[in-house]
Formats: sequence, C-alpha cells, structure tokens
Amino acid sequence: MDMRTRISDALKTAMKNKDAERLSTLRLINAAIKDRDIARRSEGQQDGVDDDEVLAILAKMVKQRQESARSYEEGGRVDLAERERSEIGVIEEFLPRQLTPEEVEDAIGAAIADTQANSVRDMGKVMGELKAKYAGRMDFGSVGPMVKNRLG
Repeated sequence: MDMRTRISDALKTAMKNKDAERLSTLRLINAAIKDRDIARRSEGQQDGVDDDEVLAILAKMVKQRQESARSYEEGGRVDLAERERSEIGVIEEFLPRQLTPEEVEDAIGAAIADTQANSVRDMGKVMGELKAKYAGRMDFGSVGPMVKNRLG
C-alpha cells in the first residue's frame, strides 16, 4: 500500500474514532503533501509526489517538531513541547524504522567502501549514497559529522 493510501486510511479511522489530536496531525501531513503536489505542478511536472518524497516530507516535519519542542522546553512551555512530541509520534508511524547506531556505523562503512572515498572531498559521494539507500531511516544531520570523522 502506498503512503498516500496509508495516510488517508489513518485519517478516516481517526475521524470515525473522533480522535481530534491524531486527526489534526494527519490533516497537517495531507496538507504538506498537497502543497508539494502544487509546487510540482508549478514546476511543470504533472505527476504527484511519490513515496520517497512523502518520506522526505514526513522526516522534515519530524525534524521541525523536534526543534519546536526543544524551543518550547527552553521557554518553559512544557505543554506545547508535549503537543509537538505527540505530533512526532503520529508522524513517525508512517516512517520506516530508524537504524540503530550500530547499523548507521555499518551503513557509513559500506557507503565509504562502495564509493571508494578516501578523503573529506569525497564526503558528497558518501552522503549521496547514504541518502539514496536510507532516506527516512537515519538522521543525516548527525550522520554528516560521523562521515567527516571517518574520512578525515
């Protein structure tokens, strides 16, 4: 089942169950996907976003909410931070399982070997390889410094 169908089915279930918080988050997900569809049409592409793009949208949404939750906590607004974390939980249901730290290390090693990278100048090739294979399954913001350390 494709991502749009899974999200749509979850939205219908949340409506039937009158789960307002979950429904709100699912509507935000749908809106983000539709926004990207519209942007693609304005770029001249008639087809909608595919599952990989939906995963990228969801990963971005999680990252935004993590940053917001941190900001709210620093500002003493624990209630708002909890709401952000609740939304993260709903969004993450649609993301593939995140790699463990050991799996991330193994993936980095394999990508370095596959691209035959031997210096920091090859970091772009390694990151490209990782993004192609593990989109939505690892946090590339934290992986970048790890790759740099391995190559440096």
